[in-house]
Order: sequence, then C-alpha cells, then structure tokens
Amino acid sequence: MESGNTIPIIVEFSGGLEMLFSDERKHKLSVPAKDDQGNAVNIGWLVQHLCQEVMKDSRKEMFVLDGHVRPGILVLINDADWELEGEASYALQPDDNILFVSTLHGG
Repeated sequence: MESGNTIPIIVEFSGGLEMLFSDERKHKLSVPAKDDQGNAVNIGWLVQHLCQEVMKDSRKEMFVLDGHVRPGILVLINDADWELEGEASYALQPDDNILFVSTLHGG
C-alpha cells in the first residue's frame, strides 16, 4: 500500500451521474486503507465517502437509496461487474478503477 495508510484509486462516473460530481467524469482519490473500526475500506465505505466528501450536488438520492447504490446503477471494479467481486463488501486495492454507470434515463 502507498505509505501504509492510504490507497490511490480512480473513481469514474457516466450515464449522467457525473453531473452529481461537479460534471467531472474521472476522480483520482487517495482513500484511507482502514475505516474508523480498523477494517479494510470497501465499496460500501467508498459510496458513503463519495456522498459526503466528493458529491457537491444535493440530490444524493440519485446515487444512493437507503444507504446503498441505487438500483439501475452498474458498478464495475476494474471492468468487472461488482456482483462478481462481492459488491459493497469488496475491499479496495491500490490502483483500483471503480466505475459507476447510470442506466436510468428520462425525467
């Protein structure tokens, strides 16, 4: 791990989600290796972190629902569906690329 206490990752948004994140599609982040309880940070932690620290838009319900990634948003971890990786429990690794793609359209 980078310096033992942070992990460099890339988070990308597409399908309209980028508008919730300052219209930026790609974010290079450095996240802590462990959460407040000393556990490895995972996608579930990352989603909360994105909502609290990265998202500037107030419409968080377009990204999360009941604390989880909203249905209709595909999550890819290094180009693989997160369902193959354990979904929210997947522990982040250095240089992971996490892509959130909205498949929801319309108003």
